[in-house]
Amino acid sequence: MDIRAAVVEASNRPMVIRSLTIEPPRAGEILVRLVATGVCHTDATMWQQGVPVPLPVVLGHEGAGIVEQVGDGVTDIRPGDPVVMSYNSCGSCPTCCSDHSSYCHEFFPRNFFGTRPDGSTALATSDGSPVFANIFGQSSFATHAICHARNTVVVPEGFDLRIAGPLGCGILTGAGAVMNALQVRPGQSVVVLGAGSVGLSAIMAAKAVGATTIVAVDLNPERLALAAELGATLTIDGRTDDPVARVLETVPGGVDHALDCTGLPAVIQQGIAMLGVRGTCGIVGAAAPGTLFQADVSHVMSGGRTIRGIVEGDADPKRFIPQLIALHQAGRFPFDRLIRFYPFDAINDAFHDSESGVAIKPVLLFE
Repeated sequence: MDIRAAVVEASNRPMVIRSLTIEPPRAGEILVRLVATGVCHTDATMWQQGVPVPLPVVLGHEGAGIVEQVGDGVTDIRPGDPVVMSYNSCGSCPTCCSDHSSYCHEFFPRNFFGTRPDGSTALATSDGSPVFANIFGQSSFATHAICHARNTVVVPEGFDLRIAGPLGCGILTGAGAVMNALQVRPGQSVVVLGAGSVGLSAIMAAKAVGATTIVAVDLNPERLALAAELGATLTIDGRTDDPVARVLETVPGGVDHALDCTGLPAVIQQGIAMLGVRGTCGIVGAAAPGTLFQADVSHVMSGGRTIRGIVEGDADPKRFIPQLIALHQAGRFPFDRLIRFYPFDAINDAFHDSESGVAIKPVLLFE
């Protein structure tokens, strides 16, 4: 069938809306008609080849829509189901089998290589030339996407699919870092370094689980103001204040948890310096391979402090996304406040506004 998709043809050129053909779903696959899809910084990184992906390619990995067809062997998802698409995983490696699929041994090939495991792609131009797809098992910058039974989550009937897409990655990452990876408990203290969509999701999650000291650090006063509305008990402007000194004034013994959402070595080092005894610094911010940070060995060792990486919020999407939806419906996780809508044809504007800070979480809407 014919679809419309935003194609990256070169890293230094805007995406172009093209007419493409899409194959019907194979065994274990699902064809979804997109209602909306989020725009994520990871898409921009792939577009600019910070994480190399083959070209031409259709990106997008926060899609939400309606199932139109299912392939052989798909039994728990049916045509007509409203769904959110998340990251892909193999389902059979040791980490997938231990319910930590975000650390799948095949995470990179199944999410970044732009093909199915057999090297094929479901998209092509009108003359039959292949277009790479299957990014995060979906490539949702298109009117239709082929995804997989493992990375497709059925959501409740009536839930607004226009806001559902970011639950598949950005929102899931921030909330999951707090609730799954760091396992923040009631009464604990949390510092979130970087108040973008991931960081603000972490702040909302920290409030939802009962953290009593929630600190937001950023350089953007408007985002800090929103962080305060969403649950931060203290906001720190990193342009004018020393975040470590301010945090230790508030919590003299150091905090239980720090979460870096920037990937910047200097900021990670601040997060480690803020930790109290047996505190944990989680890192969700991506950085180029080879990026290094320093830590005071005595500070880490003597206090039993932990530094850990976190991918996709250490979340199983099929379990965690319904939990986030339930929290939202209960009024305890208002992630829709982060969203700004754009028509699909304005995809390049959405990326510009995301990179410039005009929009926290752009979401593209399809007709």
